[in-house]
Amino acid sequence: MTGPAAPAAPQRSPLAEWPFEWLIGWRYTRAGRGGAAAGRPAGGFLSFISAVSVLGIALGVAALIIVLSVMNGFQKEVRDRMLAAVAHIELHAANGEALPDWRATAALAAHHPQVRGSAPFVAAQALLAHDDALRGAQVRGIDPAEEAHVTPLAERERTLFASLQPGAWQIVLGSELARTLGARVGDKVTVMAPSGQVTPAGVVPRLRQFTVAGRFHAGYNDIDARLALVHVEDAARLFRTGGVNAVQLRLADAQLARRVGEELQATLGPTIRVRDWTRSNRQWFDAVQVEKRLMFIILALIVAVAAFNLVSTLVMTVTDKRADIAILRTLGASPRSIMGIFVVQGAAAGIIGTLAGLALGLGVAFHIDTLVPAIERALGIAFLPSDVYLISRMPSEPLAADIVPVVAFALALAFAATLYPSWRASRTEPAEALRHE
Repeated sequence: MTGPAAPAAPQRSPLAEWPFEWLIGWRYTRAGRGGAAAGRPAGGFLSFISAVSVLGIALGVAALIIVLSVMNGFQKEVRDRMLAAVAHIELHAANGEALPDWRATAALAAHHPQVRGSAPFVAAQALLAHDDALRGAQVRGIDPAEEAHVTPLAERERTLFASLQPGAWQIVLGSELARTLGARVGDKVTVMAPSGQVTPAGVVPRLRQFTVAGRFHAGYNDIDARLALVHVEDAARLFRTGGVNAVQLRLADAQLARRVGEELQATLGPTIRVRDWTRSNRQWFDAVQVEKRLMFIILALIVAVAAFNLVSTLVMTVTDKRADIAILRTLGASPRSIMGIFVVQGAAAGIIGTLAGLALGLGVAFHIDTLVPAIERALGIAFLPSDVYLISRMPSEPLAADIVPVVAFALALAFAATLYPSWRASRTEPAEALRHE
């Protein structure tokens, strides 16, 4: 005699056996309007309206990457031209007087592993006059033999700078400064020091005539229009500094100038004032950073519009799939699972669009030096005329620090766009949805 039969194990819904949210969500992404999930023929890889959403996200991401890369390229181009004539770090006496022993100060700074070269200099503001022209300029006294260890311009113009001999009273002018003064090689230029000389007749300005030995072209207008170079001993005598009053340093990596400057300040002590090139040109770099942030915000609106388009796409999909949602609910799907289906659909569109935009943006950014000339030849125009702009080509430098936030921003917007439509789908009542089917 057998005992009572054991109760049969409750059968689980097939929907609980599979990650059907991923399967159905991906099918809705691939299917055309009223596609395979409802038993009707599937559309293309993407429905038209989904394709528009994906295309909008892709174009927004690509535009952000391309514009930020071009701005980085311009910043790098200007920075390189600036640093051709400017040292990475300058060491000044804190009291503004001459350094007692500049070689000892340079040797102490050279212990830092980033320091690659040093050179003395004397710098002061002065007025330069030639004929009827009068211009303000920064007169920098250099040692031609040491300067080549610090600035690429001195290394490139080694022969020209070698003409600056102590006591010869010769001067080398920036190309734009020479043009505005109308000074040519061999002409006499009068340099007026800012502090005068006290005489029985009163304060008389200190003047000295220099012979123009040549002109240099750094490619950076602020330097070419304001910088004049003389020998360091001539500058010390003219400005009465008592000798070298500063040392300039060259680093292995210019991007580390601020950190290295702080470390050198701690090493050299309070008697030396350390100033790096980023602080000397703070206004220019602050302006560039503000422009980059504004461009990011403006172009991010393209991605935001595409995300709103994705919201409307998902809302239309939810409305169209009400019968499918009702059937899934009667088969045991939970509201959370229904919500997951449309989150997957929207996230898939966002990921595809972001990756497509990333590929397009990087492709253009890395080949912009080929694409822009081809467009210029096809249209017969020049985007950067060489007679107007200092840079005649379109530079580009894609940086991970810019690209990663762009990709993260696009993915976050795409995911956020799925929340309301998917929540609305999860609130669908099966009986109400099937009433008119």
